[in-house]
Amino acid sequence: MKGKKVQEQQIPAGVSFAGKVVLVTGAASGIGRAVALAFGRAGAAVVVADVAVDGGHSTAAMIVEGGGKALFVATDVTQGSEVAAMVDKTVQRYGRLDCAVNSAGLFEEGSTLAELDEAVYDRVMDVNVKGAWLSMKYQLRQMGQQGSGAIVNLSSAFGAVGAPGQGVYAASKHALAGLTKSAALEHARDGIRVNAVCAGAVRTPMLARAVGREPALEKKLRAAHPMGRFAEPAEIAHAVLWLCSEQASFVTGHELSVDGGFTAI
Repeated sequence: MKGKKVQEQQIPAGVSFAGKVVLVTGAASGIGRAVALAFGRAGAAVVVADVAVDGGHSTAAMIVEGGGKALFVATDVTQGSEVAAMVDKTVQRYGRLDCAVNSAGLFEEGSTLAELDEAVYDRVMDVNVKGAWLSMKYQLRQMGQQGSGAIVNLSSAFGAVGAPGQGVYAASKHALAGLTKSAALEHARDGIRVNAVCAGAVRTPMLARAVGREPALEKKLRAAHPMGRFAEPAEIAHAVLWLCSEQASFVTGHELSVDGGFTAI
């Protein structure tokens, strides 16, 4: 399937979120933006959250221009007060929270563990692990009051394997798997499902920056994917929508690999 054709697909067949309220973090660009746009096309009211204000407003504007409903909330997911306010503003505007997609993340290493700077470790773990935990903390509280909800955490194929030169990123995604499964078990009888999408290399600005820092990375990543290409953001979005939909009503605590065969080797 060519990337252009993937982008032209509006939403997965049979999936509708009409009347639903969806919160997407990290939605200013890349996978988060693709997810937010897909939910908007599927009929949901979408709350776009990101620390990047201009990009967040742009994503929300795209949804509205397409005939959907959207609200942008500037949010640093590493700050509990801002995450709590993000969920509060969602409920104040739309009355509830049906689905949440935690897409905010960092990928900025490119060195061995022995050479890794401590500040880089702190940044990656703060956003990828603490940010996901804080987001779920307040999302789960709201969904628990409602007695229903679905959460999808954006993880990575590196959450299942080692990653030389990207060790802390891999560690953060392994940690996210633990958070996802634990939350799923804690709320399995509360009408709340919690899953993760483990993406392979995706054609996003984050990947472009990583390749810019290490040009040889692109060839290495392509070779590591049996399908011989990167994913388009829309392909990841389709998997997220399915996990949030009623079509996945008996799926919880699952890590869905969408990685072109990367972890099948």
